[in-house]
Amino acid sequence: MKFDMAEARHFAADTYLSFVFWTVLTSLGMCIWYFPLWHMGISGYEIALLADISPVLLGVPAIRRMLRRHRGISAGLGLVGIAAYTFANPAKRLLAVAAGTAGVMLHLGAALYVDRAATGRLERDIQAWEAGLLISVAVRMFFQTNNPAWPTMNAANGGWNGTALTLGVLALVDVVTRRPAAEAEVHAAKKHDLPPTPGEHVSKTTSWTGSALGIGALLFTLHSLFSDSAIVGRWSWQGYPETGPAPVPWGGLVLSALAAGFVTGHCTGMATSTLWWGIGSAGAVAVTFVGGWPGFAGGLVLAVYTGTISRSILRAAAHAPPGRTLFVGALWYNVLVLAHVWVVAYEFVPGGPLMRERTWVVMAVTMLSLYSGVRAARLTPRPADGLAVRAHRRRALGAVLAAVVLGWMAMIARLPAATRMPQPLRPEQRLLTSAIWTVHFDLDNDMWLAEERIMAAVRDLEVDVMGFLESDTERIIMGQRDWTQRVGEELGYYVDYGPSPRKHTWGCAMISKFPIKKSTHHLLPSPVGELACAIHATLDVHGRDVDVIISHNGQEENPLDRRLQTAELARIMNESNNPLVFTGYVVTKPHARNYKLLFDGGRIHDIDPTDSDRWCQYIGYRGLKRVGYARVSRGTITDTEIQVGKFVVPSPDEEVPEQPSYTRVPEKHYAPEFHFPTKFRGRGVRGHFYHVFKEPRYFD
Repeated sequence: MKFDMAEARHFAADTYLSFVFWTVLTSLGMCIWYFPLWHMGISGYEIALLADISPVLLGVPAIRRMLRRHRGISAGLGLVGIAAYTFANPAKRLLAVAAGTAGVMLHLGAALYVDRAATGRLERDIQAWEAGLLISVAVRMFFQTNNPAWPTMNAANGGWNGTALTLGVLALVDVVTRRPAAEAEVHAAKKHDLPPTPGEHVSKTTSWTGSALGIGALLFTLHSLFSDSAIVGRWSWQGYPETGPAPVPWGGLVLSALAAGFVTGHCTGMATSTLWWGIGSAGAVAVTFVGGWPGFAGGLVLAVYTGTISRSILRAAAHAPPGRTLFVGALWYNVLVLAHVWVVAYEFVPGGPLMRERTWVVMAVTMLSLYSGVRAARLTPRPADGLAVRAHRRRALGAVLAAVVLGWMAMIARLPAATRMPQPLRPEQRLLTSAIWTVHFDLDNDMWLAEERIMAAVRDLEVDVMGFLESDTERIIMGQRDWTQRVGEELGYYVDYGPSPRKHTWGCAMISKFPIKKSTHHLLPSPVGELACAIHATLDVHGRDVDVIISHNGQEENPLDRRLQTAELARIMNESNNPLVFTGYVVTKPHARNYKLLFDGGRIHDIDPTDSDRWCQYIGYRGLKRVGYARVSRGTITDTEIQVGKFVVPSPDEEVPEQPSYTRVPEKHYAPEFHFPTKFRGRGVRGHFYHVFKEPRYFD
């Protein structure tokens, strides 16, 4: 068969529009999340989640006929989600993303409906959709899990939004100028000597309800677990020394496993078998309950399974009544997304306790829904394996292989930075600079991703060890991304992601210039409210073991939880025999009950007991010499300041000090290496400056 330039161009355009699909869909949750995050509760903007039910319009004959001849309308509406970055106002940006989501979902539905005739066009559409997902994952591997076309990106934080929009317009031009579907079917039939198939064909045997549940669960599985290469690895993360697979380079295996599934998707008999579903379910069980490499391997099995059934489920949905099938499928996807959020956000949503910490329920329902989809697919007509189908398959194979190669190129390019040995900043002075910062999920006050400025603050403060709170962004509402990778690679730190996303916390992470000998992730007692997390790590600091404790406790509304969590932290610190630094978030007034429980029960000293204006974050220590303490304004990144402490670590043969010294001396008493950076004095830099807040505090 001769190379068909027009068909290759159409496939490339459809693949890029699939990239747009995954870009817009994965950004909607982030943009919605911004509003309840800052409202600390239901905001009303959550209604934008329903933008994806737009395929219900396919139930209207006039709209079906319009999209049959003018599919560029839905493709153009989808590009509004890419152009959303031009709106500085968060509400307007969310509205644009919602419009774009409606567009990309309607475009997918139109493609499935219009091209379901058996001339190979449906197969091409599905394979382009799959290839677009792989391209999206590969691009995010190059950009350290961010998508440069997200509306939360811009030129200042590394976005390539203008480039993405330009490519989208070129793809749209191709869609607008190609033959309408009906004419293309006749042309393809004549070209390949095939009888044309009526475009209105609907299978009499396909279960539309099974297809709807299947496509909803397929969208959810691909989005929640495989829209980024780092998700499965972070689900199986356990801490040091047995961390499990690091995102670099092992995220490449996730991309490869998903690609392998897509490539074998034409083997419909295997894909829709009950035995294959059982194998996929075993992988789901492993990734949900098992950590380390075994859990990661389970995730790879699930990736292959999901990729394999994708084509069958989409084909079944195409041959079912379009309006109601895709409408119910989108609704079911939304139900699974909400359940996926409710398992950790149960404290803040109606009926939340019903889903508290029940990720396994979400996974079980998802796998049962996928089984409904493959059962419906068994009854769906399979395409004839003609010349057109084989040509589309070859093009798709080329796109899949290109995406996998690009992904592994990204892993190889990033490997030196990801594996280099970090170096302490002040080894001659045996200095340890430790800090704590609640970073609000790396989404700043104006709904832009903030890691560029977070990294700048960390670098300029010359921090050796830093705890990040509210840091788990491997969820749909946070973009399914791992921003700590970038901090570790570009600034040269070891990274402990903290409790994995399947542990149902808002996250606490740690970066360290010192080797992490071991780390334990704790789920602190939470009988009433949100689950709290802590990291207990032992670091090799200038040749001496030093323990670092990082924690994020529950909210002020749950005094029992806060007391039990504080008591557990005190127990952990009391049982440590090493010099120790505590940097954490404990909702209490200085010198109140929980404060005393933490410091007295944990046998640690407050870095500055005279500072009565602190708000939740505290630094404590034992067995070290305190040198300095500073509080730095949050800037526009979050709602919480940075706190920093400087300590001198005794040498291994030096006696550990038992009592603190709070004597204040002029800065010139110490060498310049002990000073805090001068750039944060006065007005500071980028909105960060040394300060003391005069704001209301939480009370016991």
